Amino acid sequence: MAELLTLEEAQRLVLERAEPLPAERVPLEQAAGRVLAEAAPAVVDLPPFPSSAMDGFAVRVADTPGTLPVVFRVAAGRPSPGPLQPGEAMGIATGGVVPEGADAVIPLEDVVDSENTVEIGEAATAGANVRPRAGDLRAGDEVVAAGTRLRAVQLGALAAAGVAEVVCGAVPRAAVLATGTELRRPGEPLGPGEVYEANGLILETQLRSAGASVERLAAVADDEDAHREALARGLEHDLLVTSGGVSVGPHDLVRGIEAELGVEEVFWRVAVKPGKPVSFGVRERTLVFGLPGNPVSSLVGFELFVRPAVLALQGHADPRPRFEPGRLAAAARRNPARDELVRARTRDGEDGAVELEPLKGQESHMIARAAGADVLVFVPRGEGELVTGSPVRYLRLA
Repeated sequence: MAELLTLEEAQRLVLERAEPLPAERVPLEQAAGRVLAEAAPAVVDLPPFPSSAMDGFAVRVADTPGTLPVVFRVAAGRPSPGPLQPGEAMGIATGGVVPEGADAVIPLEDVVDSENTVEIGEAATAGANVRPRAGDLRAGDEVVAAGTRLRAVQLGALAAAGVAEVVCGAVPRAAVLATGTELRRPGEPLGPGEVYEANGLILETQLRSAGASVERLAAVADDEDAHREALARGLEHDLLVTSGGVSVGPHDLVRGIEAELGVEEVFWRVAVKPGKPVSFGVRERTLVFGLPGNPVSSLVGFELFVRPAVLALQGHADPRPRFEPGRLAAAARRNPARDELVRARTRDGEDGAVELEPLKGQESHMIARAAGADVLVFVPRGEGELVTGSPVRYLRLA
């Protein structure tokens, strides 16, 4: 049997074939979670005018300290009445337009405000509490780079810069298919040898979190005709993800029938635990992933291979899994032949480092125990064990 593919090589083969989908224009209000296909430039300077950072009084520094007449009070959203003349002050609200001639704003709490005068006890500093025009960015400057997934902070920046529409990668259309005669929907009575089907819901949720739209096909029994019909429908999408039926048993039908339907298998079996019998293939532009039937294997396989593909289809600048540094809170035995992804809980160490506590029960069918995990810890293949306190990398579970 052929040598197992390394995790890194398998990810490379996936991303080589995950070409970005065509881009489309999207109203900003509908762009949450989408990936920018083109950099978005600012429409206006930000701020578009010199504005006050405080409630207070706009003054000329040369007139401070002293007692000045208050000739106008500037509200946010209203223009100033004209330039500030020497020897005058204007009241101003946070966000108000700083009048021409003023070069500082003194906070309310630092003055004595009478009805028509303001007493200033100390000299002001030039530029104090004034937000200069274009201090954040200038019109035409890039607000958000291409390849960025739009979350709240990016959307806020784009809205503030006057951007009403953005060019985004298309939403990948994904199909999910769970296979196995033993599967029943939650709520139905279980017969002998039957189990409740969980993988379809796991994969649908993961796909949506990665930015795909999802059609969840009805689970199919271990029957060639049922497989053929469901797989043919799934192959009409940009992405087909199956669970179960990808090993070498007599009821593992998925890979053979996909081959009949024109799927070119790129790889099968990767040196990773859990999830070794994962498969990946293509038919024209459709990406086809076969994940194992054990729920944790399916979950891990998605994070390592499918999520990067979904992000790449949208044009994400860095679709690979984002591993972060941490350290083990308990020892972890290494697998001589396969990299392992260990379910774990995070906690804060006394020095601020992230500590990772592996859960008990790491078998690939133990999805209930996996519910307590918030990360996957990467334990590289090798001999012996990683002792408590060892530096490791971990992947957050979305």
